[in-house]
Amino acid sequence: MKYPLIALIFIVLIACTPDDSEINKNQNVGAALGTSYSLIYLSDKSLDYQREIDSVFDQVNHSLSTYIPNSDISKINRGDSTLVVDAMFRDVFNLSKKIYEETDGYFDPTVGVLVDAWGFGPGKSMELDSTRVDSLLEFVGFDKVTLTDDNTIKKTNPDIHFDFNAVAKGYAIDRLALFMDQKNIQDYLLEVGGEIVAKGTNRVKNKEWVVGIDDPQMEEERELKIMINIKDRALASSGNYRKFRIDSVTGKKYVHTVNPKTGYTRNANTLGVTVLAESCGKADAYATAFMAMDLDDALKLLTAQRDLDAYILYLDEQGEAQEFMTEGFKLMITK
Repeated sequence: MKYPLIALIFIVLIACTPDDSEINKNQNVGAALGTSYSLIYLSDKSLDYQREIDSVFDQVNHSLSTYIPNSDISKINRGDSTLVVDAMFRDVFNLSKKIYEETDGYFDPTVGVLVDAWGFGPGKSMELDSTRVDSLLEFVGFDKVTLTDDNTIKKTNPDIHFDFNAVAKGYAIDRLALFMDQKNIQDYLLEVGGEIVAKGTNRVKNKEWVVGIDDPQMEEERELKIMINIKDRALASSGNYRKFRIDSVTGKKYVHTVNPKTGYTRNANTLGVTVLAESCGKADAYATAFMAMDLDDALKLLTAQRDLDAYILYLDEQGEAQEFMTEGFKLMITK
């Protein structure tokens, strides 16, 4: 049941102990989607939504997990063109198409065949050279797939594989947030593998929710780089510093970010990206896109997408660590 959605910039939740008996801090923790989760929601009475939470994760897995052979996405990847996809698949498909277009193709969930080939997916890895990479690029391109009016998936080539791992975890948190909203929960902090949706405030301490972002240059130990207040927004992070593989024969390091335009894994000067948006699925997808594109292109896109805020850590031409923050992100830093 594993799902490869491990957070690449660890988010440390600053949880508080209740000191007001009239406010209940309800919390569910556990493992799902191949990572851990911590869901905090405040109310005037004790609540436990574990059953409903498990149901959301099960639905996401059934629809979108490439690690489950009988999931909808696995069947589609094997060539099933008659399967009628559910609402979750449609949501993620349409969101992915939108961000694929907005990022000029740098976010592309059809990169799955290359993710497998480079050894970062559930499929078989292979030895790659320029000829093999070029041949695999024929199966990459979100403009080569269509969601039909009958809610089936049409591909220009049956060997095109979807990999929604860079958006599905964020989408799962959005579904959990929707559930909390439907239950009229006004204040919550939902975290799955480092991705977050926060609403309201931490009424236990009468302050905003506070989260910490790890320093991406600390590969072995974790150390906070920055702390921010977050309210009524979603946060997602991406980076290459902890998710990579070393070829046992050549000793060469391969990072997990695959550039869908070139087909190669990307070792860029960008160390890590944290993105804030109105939904975690959107933040998740953009964080992935910013890691795949050049830093200058990412900054231009951030200027155009004014509903996004971001914090980017990168290396300058001298190899020195630098940081970029949008103005909105600067306002969120804790004093």
